[in-house]
Amino acid sequence: MPRYKIEGGQPLEGTITISGAKNAAVAIIPATLLVQGCCRIENVPDISDVHILLDILKQMGASVCQRSHDTVEIDCTNVGDMEPDPTLVRSIRASYYLIGAQLGRVGRSRVALPGGCNFAPRPIDQHVKGFLALGAEVEETDAYVDARAREEGLQGGRVNLDVVSVGATINIIIASVLVPGQTVIENAAKEPHIVDLANFLNSMGADIMGAGTDVIKVKGVSQLHGTEYSVIPDQIEAGTFMVAAAATCGDITLKNVIPKHLEPITAKLRKIGVYVEIEDDTDNVRVVGRPHYEGTDIKTSPHPGFPTDMQPQMTTLLAMSNGTSMVTESIFDTRFKYVDELTRMGADIKVESNIAIISGVKRYTGARVNAPDLRAGAALVIAGLAAEGITVVDDIYYIQRGYEALEEKLTKIGAKIARVEDEKELQKFILKVS
Repeated sequence: MPRYKIEGGQPLEGTITISGAKNAAVAIIPATLLVQGCCRIENVPDISDVHILLDILKQMGASVCQRSHDTVEIDCTNVGDMEPDPTLVRSIRASYYLIGAQLGRVGRSRVALPGGCNFAPRPIDQHVKGFLALGAEVEETDAYVDARAREEGLQGGRVNLDVVSVGATINIIIASVLVPGQTVIENAAKEPHIVDLANFLNSMGADIMGAGTDVIKVKGVSQLHGTEYSVIPDQIEAGTFMVAAAATCGDITLKNVIPKHLEPITAKLRKIGVYVEIEDDTDNVRVVGRPHYEGTDIKTSPHPGFPTDMQPQMTTLLAMSNGTSMVTESIFDTRFKYVDELTRMGADIKVESNIAIISGVKRYTGARVNAPDLRAGAALVIAGLAAEGITVVDDIYYIQRGYEALEEKLTKIGAKIARVEDEKELQKFILKVS
């Protein structure tokens, strides 16, 4: 099983190019099922979640051609109503977008319940509410979701989501694009990758208005056509590197970012004392760390609030800041499973329900830790980079789900990090840096 070995204490310095957004790519790729034609998608991140989705489409009959490491051509012309491979489906969360895509294309779908990071239960009741509003019949079992149009077919409808759900908003958009009439999604999520999905679908001839607001209107069209499209940069990858620079007293410049998408992260970093510069007339952001930071409070919330996917990374930084900080997780209230691992490295964090109370410590000490999920894994890597001594992060397959070439990018800017495959390699690494 691969793991990361990190020798901490090295300031990160240099330039990093941010990859395409994971959360946008894993919505756009299933949406290609809606069109009988070729879609050329650029700036696609080279991560395991993307590879699995492409494998699913190929298994379903799609033609998939990797033109470069970040460009893929997908032609779903010959895809029918084949059931996606349940083993592949269960390995990632984003596979539930296949339900909306198949329902919209052929009026029926049978998909295994998805997997992904296990940091909190994430029911699909709001997805189902949307499918029902379109006139579908939906049956859920412990293992599968069956959705099909009623005899009279699907029709545009109105759905008011009970809670703001990114996944449900995306799935309902995908399902409704080819459905006659108008579909209105109220209390919709506003995340940048939802806007990116809408822009992608509109480039194929869809009629979607309001993406990025809490009311999205989809006027059904009879067909879509192929397109060429470039995925937006990944705000969470960018935010992760920003925190890593701060934690290591580094000085890095991020290229290929959209500064507007980073505003909630930038605001909190500046508040605790990190220098963040938005370079005029460019897509670059410079982050300069300092020896000391002042604690603050953070509450996660739907966009444009502070993103839950940045909570573990910021908690890691606050745990080595002066004073007491409080982090409230309002999206996934069990998303503090990584705290025990940080505590092993010297952090002083107490979790009460969905609130982490943090007493800042001077530094982390290297330890062997386990990545419990994608973003928590990235947080533990940051802690290892800032720590005194050697840190080993196990279960890095979680991290590889969402970060392209993380160890290569970190090495490029001065980190002493290596990916090793077995315990014998690990011991060689430890001897080498001792």
